[in-house]
Amino acid sequence: MRIAIFRKAHFNAAHRLHNPKWSDEKNKEIFGLCNNANYHGHNYELEVKVVGEVDPETGYLMDLKYLKDIIKINVEDKLDHKNLNLDVPELKDIMPSTENVCYFIWNVLQQKIGKDYDVTVRLYETPRNYVEYPA
Repeated sequence: MRIAIFRKAHFNAAHRLHNPKWSDEKNKEIFGLCNNANYHGHNYELEVKVVGEVDPETGYLMDLKYLKDIIKINVEDKLDHKNLNLDVPELKDIMPSTENVCYFIWNVLQQKIGKDYDVTVRLYETPRNYVEYPA
């Protein structure tokens, strides 16, 4: 039987949307307040969906504590209270838009959880704005 489990998590992080190839004026026009030279922060909410086959011996798709620990170590500990532009080496050369951060999280979790499972990541930048990968 295929089934889905979900886990929610939370982290706070700062970022700046800025394309160094563009003028300051163009960056301000495109990114607005998100281009603040002193960065700005979000209270990100994360929802992880894992789909796969239930193990007939345990009745689990996956132990939710195991999923919780993977998310804590690989997402929360890495991103919480960090400047995404400066403190996260994997995002150093990537625009830290919510879209790119979501894909980064998905890539890390998919590798850690394994190819026997389908992973979907939904990342809320605000209560009204979120992205999801894969779409």
